[in-house]
Amino acid sequence: MRAAIRLSAGVLVLAVAVAPAFAKKTRPTPCSGRFLLDAGASLVTAAASTGTDALTVADRQVTIGGSCSATASLGRTRKGCPAGERHGCWRLRARWSSCGDLSKPTLAATVSFDCKKLVGTLRAKHQPRRRFTASLSGCDTGAVAYAGTWEAIQNTIFVRHDCANDLCHGSAKQGGLDLRPDVAYANMIQVPSTEVPSLNRIEPGDERRSYLWLKLLAKTAPEKLPDNLPPGVQIAGSPMPNNTSTLSTDELEVLRQWIYATAPETGTVAGTQTALNVCLPPAAPISAIPLDPPAPDKGLQFTLPPWKLEAHSQHELCFATYYDFTDKVPAEFKIPALNGANGCFDPDGCFVWNTQTLRQDPQSHHLILNLFAGSVDQIHDPSFGAWTCVGGERDGAACEPTDLTSCDSGVCRSEVRETFACIGYGPAVPGAPFNSFAIGGAQKAESRIDFAPAVWAPTPLRGILFWNPHAFNLTDQDTMMHGWLNYYFATDRQYLLRGIFDISDIFGATGTPPYQTRTICQDYTFGSDAFGGFKSPQQAQLFSLSSHTHRHGQHFWVTDPQHGDQLLYENFVYNDPPDKKFDPPLVFNAGDRLHFCALYNNGVTSDGSPDPTLVTRASHVPPNAPSFSHCTPEQCVAGKMNPPASCKTDRGCDTGPSARDGICDACQIVGGESTENEMFILIGQYFVK
Repeated sequence: MRAAIRLSAGVLVLAVAVAPAFAKKTRPTPCSGRFLLDAGASLVTAAASTGTDALTVADRQVTIGGSCSATASLGRTRKGCPAGERHGCWRLRARWSSCGDLSKPTLAATVSFDCKKLVGTLRAKHQPRRRFTASLSGCDTGAVAYAGTWEAIQNTIFVRHDCANDLCHGSAKQGGLDLRPDVAYANMIQVPSTEVPSLNRIEPGDERRSYLWLKLLAKTAPEKLPDNLPPGVQIAGSPMPNNTSTLSTDELEVLRQWIYATAPETGTVAGTQTALNVCLPPAAPISAIPLDPPAPDKGLQFTLPPWKLEAHSQHELCFATYYDFTDKVPAEFKIPALNGANGCFDPDGCFVWNTQTLRQDPQSHHLILNLFAGSVDQIHDPSFGAWTCVGGERDGAACEPTDLTSCDSGVCRSEVRETFACIGYGPAVPGAPFNSFAIGGAQKAESRIDFAPAVWAPTPLRGILFWNPHAFNLTDQDTMMHGWLNYYFATDRQYLLRGIFDISDIFGATGTPPYQTRTICQDYTFGSDAFGGFKSPQQAQLFSLSSHTHRHGQHFWVTDPQHGDQLLYENFVYNDPPDKKFDPPLVFNAGDRLHFCALYNNGVTSDGSPDPTLVTRASHVPPNAPSFSHCTPEQCVAGKMNPPASCKTDRGCDTGPSARDGICDACQIVGGESTENEMFILIGQYFVK
């Protein structure tokens, strides 16, 4: 059984015969172990079996790709050993004629004498050299094996803290919650809390709307509770566990990761195996629980046409669909176009809404729903390419996009293309710099947007949608990506929504050198917007702030210069930014500013030493990324690392003339759409009165 893949990890399995350190004429003794790669994707793709990211060694027999075997050499060395091995390590060498997509691959690896660390290099004809490090997994240290993350949570966290005893959430069912193993999952997932019925006990994809997680947070880290509570929500009763124990911060983080990954009942959530010190199956793609649509008199749902995300791949795509809700929206939620005075520019009219909920598979980096700004009459423009059915009985057949029945139970979709933010996709709109604008979306598995009271937004009753999904799959299984967006009708309509999406310095982190940090700042000024702006005596009423960076974004914050740079917003988790609400809203005059900053970390550990796993890597930028997102290596990530040497080739990083242990791969930060690149965006919502 292979070990679990973490979010940025593959799996390496090792069972190698070794001998005590530098003992003379001593017969090697077996050392078995499975190692999780600290970074990188699969070792082999297009192989004959599912073990594409595994390496197995039994005595001198080495197997990669699940079925490609060769006889290896085994020796001892003092060169290229895992970090901290000052007295030497084991050296392993093997070669094959071919394996999967590799021609004439060769493997060179060193293993610590205690078999806990491994450093390997895989070479192949016409392929870049792959260097990787790996650590022994819990599956080979005597850790208990579980079928998946949820089962591990039940049997470690819940058992350790005695949550299901008869006097608590066992037969007593405190708060109506039964956490005994056979019913716990069904009693938590999408089940309203008895103390605060507006929140489910567990909301898949959103820990901040999961009442159970908030109750646990209230005891583990009460100082963080105010920033995580939804507006108007207070924790009732005692924090949990309601006994003398307290979840550790690591245990609470495991629960957050599981919820963030849409709280699957089966399967392994990346990263939880190491945190729980358990043995779990390999991580596989997770499909989110479908989001139920609103009742017909309450709202409507847009559904993402499923698209294929191959194993060990990353894609940002754009494709179009047509929609028409004219006959589905109740009359009281329709408004006519008034030359844009009411925010509706479409001649066919708009529906009005004030709440949006999104759910998508957790492999997603983001899903943005854009509306084509041109006319529906342009739907047959050649730039859309061929329209074909996705799913249903006519999957793959040609279809008419304006006939919503032409694909039966499937969806009629335009040609799929790799893009950056759908820029350049579809026909141009005369006089407009862009041909579409965002009407929804999120950068996490679940998101809920609630406007302030009496605030509303219009969306055309029919139109052409541009779907912009971006997702990555670090497992060895293909998957289909899914997503749903619910819009809930607005009954109280006094103030038109105004949005902040400041991309004035979106690639501002570009140029941050390897193994350095850099802070960038910008100002957002109130007064100008898409609806003609505002001026005194009108004032902006800011009720929401959020942010967007990628993995180098270590800290994002927003301050109010008009009030002594008062801190308004802060985020330390790039892929789970809080959507901070202000009730009552913060008031700003025309000309007032928001000052927003982000600290970007391009490869520096907390003690100031270089971190090759965090630094921007030229080899980690996806091959299909736009040309401006690629970078030129200028410093080492292996070899001469004390300090990292400047380089142009791998040879410039070698520790000696014949060491062959160097890799030149560290880059300056470069702006772009992949997680290896960076962005700097302020997001917010306000209204004017």
